[in-house]
Amino acid sequence: MEDCLAKKMEITVSEAEKRTGRNAMNMQETYTAYLIETRAVESQSEGQCAPVDSLWRRYSEFELLRNYLSVTYPHIVVPPLPEKRADFVWHKLSADNMDPDFVERRRIGLENFLLRVASHPVLCQDKIFYSFLTQEGGWKEMVNETGFQLKADSRLKALNATFRVKNPDKRFTELKHYSDELQSVISHLLRVRARVADWLYGVYKVHGNYGRVFSEWSAIEKEMGDGLQSAGHHMDVYAASIDDILEEEEHYADQLKEYLFYAEALRAVCRKHELMQYDLEMAAQDLTSKKQQCEELATGTMRTFSLKGMTSKLFGQETPEQREAKIKVLEEQIQEGEEQLKSKNLEGRDFVKSAWADIERFKEQKNHDLKEALISYAVMQISMCKKGIQVWTNAKECFSKM
Repeated sequence: MEDCLAKKMEITVSEAEKRTGRNAMNMQETYTAYLIETRAVESQSEGQCAPVDSLWRRYSEFELLRNYLSVTYPHIVVPPLPEKRADFVWHKLSADNMDPDFVERRRIGLENFLLRVASHPVLCQDKIFYSFLTQEGGWKEMVNETGFQLKADSRLKALNATFRVKNPDKRFTELKHYSDELQSVISHLLRVRARVADWLYGVYKVHGNYGRVFSEWSAIEKEMGDGLQSAGHHMDVYAASIDDILEEEEHYADQLKEYLFYAEALRAVCRKHELMQYDLEMAAQDLTSKKQQCEELATGTMRTFSLKGMTSKLFGQETPEQREAKIKVLEEQIQEGEEQLKSKNLEGRDFVKSAWADIERFKEQKNHDLKEALISYAVMQISMCKKGIQVWTNAKECFSKM
């Protein structure tokens, strides 16, 4: 971890800017660009002020970077991006992806994504990632030249592997189930939280009604007027604070959403392992089939029904020369198949070793982050309740002085 990029470079996404331009179809579009600023840490430790390098990136470029990392490092739980459009929001919060509050939260999420990658022991060393941070022009061309799209596995192939693997690794099967459950639990938690936020918003606005009523009442009372006016003021201040409170609460919701999206990153690693296991089983099956064909040709017996066997019975046996030529070809294919199978076995073992090491790293990070986020959320709720008690304590004092 001492060599990770996050230790050597300060990385921030400092601002967002709404822009208008033309897309690949030459159609007018409005989008948001994000300013990435980087500064070397070494010169600062020596008492010098390092210059800040900056460049603008669109959200789609962040997506391209993450897709590249996911394909290039299939054994790694690649950090997720923040949501492109708001989900699980309470009804007073805009779901518009151009809304300033949403853009600001997404800016924070994009910065967190870059810091996650820069802190990862493997991903932080990727040259394309470094270019994303430091090279404005020609970056997309660099990514496309890697040919990572050709390495991407098709969804159909992945689905096929899921249903046809005969000997799945129990650890990855359990991990896949865990990621499904994690996503389900966090989704439910976010929906409950959105309903609570709506209810809380209503409670605070009711206090605003109290404030209005007390103020109107104070205008017709002589002896009680000052007390009612003061109580109404406390209610108004309390009611006005709800927007800031729920905006702060969205920050904790975004931390939970990150792990909602991490669940898909976990499943991506599981799917890659399934694909590798499927390829391995298909290679072993093909090798067994070729060995059987070779044995049948050598002994002149057919163990199983085949079209070739039926053809031989109908039209006569092959000549010894033809049989020898076929055996020779099969022996070469068997040798190649054995080498391929050995290579796939080694590749599979290396994948499992690397993937499991990263999964353990992820679990440690997850436990720390979620524990911290949930404690902070609880502290915030306690603080809100204390403010409510204080408002009514102040109101009680106002009423007592009347």
